[in-house]
Amino acid sequence: MAGEVIAANVPARGMHMDRIPQNIDGKVGYYCHASETAMTQGTWAAALASVSCAQTAQRHVAAGADSAFALCRPPGHHATADQYGGYCFINNAAVVAEMFPTSGAGRVAVLDIDFHHGNGTQSLFYDRADVMFASLHGAPQETYPYYLGYADETGRGTGEGFNLNYPMTAGTGYGLWSQALDDAIAKITTWGAEALVVSLGVDAYKDDPISFFKLESDDFTDAGRRIGRMKLPTVFCMEGGYAIEAVGINTVNVLEGFKDA
Repeated sequence: MAGEVIAANVPARGMHMDRIPQNIDGKVGYYCHASETAMTQGTWAAALASVSCAQTAQRHVAAGADSAFALCRPPGHHATADQYGGYCFINNAAVVAEMFPTSGAGRVAVLDIDFHHGNGTQSLFYDRADVMFASLHGAPQETYPYYLGYADETGRGTGEGFNLNYPMTAGTGYGLWSQALDDAIAKITTWGAEALVVSLGVDAYKDDPISFFKLESDDFTDAGRRIGRMKLPTVFCMEGGYAIEAVGINTVNVLEGFKDA
């Protein structure tokens, strides 16, 4: 493949959503929900390596480890069952959540603390009662992914009540953010989750260039500690973070806080 594949045409309101084009240009647009996500010759191999990393982490936990961290690249939480976007091609956290029941965890929670709403994960489990999804994120009317992530999206059918969204506005600091985290943790605990998948984005950091929350580096340590107090078998899947100099620091802080709980 020469160059990059970029979606130039996408189905919009008033167009057919049920007819898949035969031309590759149309196919790319049909299966894409965010055209900033290009594909190159190595994209599929990278996506497979990323989800394999997440699967390996889950297997470590299923074999008895209390936790494991999957350094996934590309990330995954924006990928749906049939669309890519937001730099995501395979939903790593969702794959891990699907693996846990085979190792005896009948109730699995996915806690997404990335700044951006995990629209892909929500869509995959929206009508399910065996996976609880909780997401702390920037209000969708103000930031990507724009079209999902509102507080009134609580699940559908048997999944009603098992989808928890905590949208927050620009300038949100750790005080309000940690209240949302505590509420999500309380609901996951009350429900009786037997395993936890954390979509670990650190773009809630105050200096992240494409986000608008105001978390300090030390706040990530405390967040990890709060998650660790749940004492659940836990897999962390790396998601976003764009303040390059601080990504490693903030990620390690979450993990260290988790281990110190």
